[in-house]
Amino acid sequence: MDRTSKIFGNVISEDVVKKANKAKQKYIKKFGDDSDKHYKLGIEDNAVLYPLLGVKNIVTSETSEKINEEKGIIIGNIRMGFGHYRISMAIASAAHSMGITPYWFDLHAYSETTGGKVIKHLNELYSMGSRWSQKYPLFNKFYWEPLNSEGFKKISYNALDQKMTELMTPVFRELPKDMPFVATHVWPAQAAGHAGVQRVVNVIPDNWPMALHLAEGSIHTVQTPSSFIGYKTLREMGGKTLLNPMPKGQLFDVGHYIDHELVVNIDTDCERRLNRIQQKKAKRILLTVGGAGAQKEIFAQIIKNLLPKIAKGEVTLLINVGDHLNVWEGLCKEIAELKTLSETYSDDWSKTCTFAQEIQTTDVSGIHVFYNKDIFAAVYSSNLLMRSADVLVTKPSELAFYPVPKLMIKRVGGHEAWGAIRAAEIGDGTIECETVETTLQMLNLMLEEDELLTGLCNNIVKANKVGTYDGAYKVVELAINKGDK
Repeated sequence: MDRTSKIFGNVISEDVVKKANKAKQKYIKKFGDDSDKHYKLGIEDNAVLYPLLGVKNIVTSETSEKINEEKGIIIGNIRMGFGHYRISMAIASAAHSMGITPYWFDLHAYSETTGGKVIKHLNELYSMGSRWSQKYPLFNKFYWEPLNSEGFKKISYNALDQKMTELMTPVFRELPKDMPFVATHVWPAQAAGHAGVQRVVNVIPDNWPMALHLAEGSIHTVQTPSSFIGYKTLREMGGKTLLNPMPKGQLFDVGHYIDHELVVNIDTDCERRLNRIQQKKAKRILLTVGGAGAQKEIFAQIIKNLLPKIAKGEVTLLINVGDHLNVWEGLCKEIAELKTLSETYSDDWSKTCTFAQEIQTTDVSGIHVFYNKDIFAAVYSSNLLMRSADVLVTKPSELAFYPVPKLMIKRVGGHEAWGAIRAAEIGDGTIECETVETTLQMLNLMLEEDELLTGLCNNIVKANKVGTYDGAYKVVELAINKGDK
C-alpha cells in the first residue's frame, strides 16, 4: 500500500512525493538494494536484560530456538539516543510482568541490511546535531531547535520517512505477521506496515505532536492528554492547511511508559526518600548522560558546585555516562580531582547491579561513576540507580516522564521542552532550567530546603494513584487485544 501520497486522507503534494521517491533512490545508490534478499532469523537470550526482564533478541542468523507466537510480543526499535531503547525496556518489563516473552527486534542492529545502514547514517547525523546544538548557539537557534520543533512537525516530513522505511522491510519476512508488534520508534512501525504486519502499536515518545511520529495502519499511543489532542487533530502539521483528523480508535492516551519494577515500588521508594529528608541524610543526586553524549559542559558545572557538599557528606553523587567513555574522560580533564574522588563501575555489570540493590536500604557517600560499553547495561543502569536517587538531573527527554524527583536541565532539541512542561504540571519534576545559573539555583534549593523535594515525592505518589505511570502495561494490552480496548 502507498503510504506516501496520502496520510489519514490528507493528500500529499506531487512535489513532496517526487522528493520522497528521489530520496529513496539516493539511499539505494549509497547503501544498496536488498529487497530480494531473505534474511534468516533466530532467537538468543539478551545477556543483560534476559535475567531481569526475560528479553530475547531476534538476530539475523538461524538458531535452534524459535519465536513463541502464542506467548510473545515483538518490540521493534532502533537505537537513536537512549530514549527509544528506554521505552522498549519499559514495554518489555511490563510484558514480562504479565507472563509474556518480549522479543527485541532492533532494525539498527542488523548492520548488513540496507535499512540498518540507512539508520546508522541518520543516527550519526542526529547525534552530531545534538552535540553541535550544545556547542554552537547559532546552530541551535537557527537550525536545530526549528528542525526538532517545527521541521519534524510537518506532514510532508512523514511522507518522506514513509518512502524511506520501505527499504527496511526485507528483515521482516520471517516474522509472524499476526503476532503483537510494538514499535518504540516510528520507523519500525512504518516498516512493519509496509511488510504486512497486522497488529502494530506505534508508541509515540515525548509530549510535542509531530507528523514525524505517524504510522498510518498502526494503533498510536501517547503519554499525555495534550499530546492526544494534538495528534488527534494533526494540529499545525499541515502548516496553514487544516488537516483531516486521525480516525476514531487509532489513538490512545495510555499514560507514561514506565518499567514494571519502578511502578510497583513507587510508594516504597518515595517513602525512603522522605525518610532520608526527615533524617537529614545525604541527598543522592543522579546525573545521566543522554545517548548523543551532549551536555558535558553543564554536568561539569554541576559537579564543581557539588564537590564541597560531597566533601561534607551532605550529598552523594551518582554519575551514569552510559556508553560515552569520552564524556567521563572529558569531565576528568576539566575537574582535576574528580577521578581520584570517584569509585568507578566500568563494564562491571554485576558490580553495578549489586551496588544499586544495596543502596536501597543502606547509606552511601562519595562519588560513584558508571560506564558500560554494552548499550543495554548503559541505559538500564539509570533504571537501577534511580530507585535510590533523591534527585535525577536530566534533560527533558524520556526520563522526564519517570516517577522520580527530577531537575530538568536545558533541552537538546525544541521537541523536548514539552517534557519538562508535563513534569512541572504533574509536579514530579522542575521547570526546564535553560542556563547554568538557573540550574544551580534550582539544585541548591532542592538540597538546602526540604520543601521542594518533599512536594515532588508526594506528587509522584498522588500521580501513581490515578494511573499516570501505567502506560507500558496499557500498550501491551492494546497490542494483545488489537486495539479493541
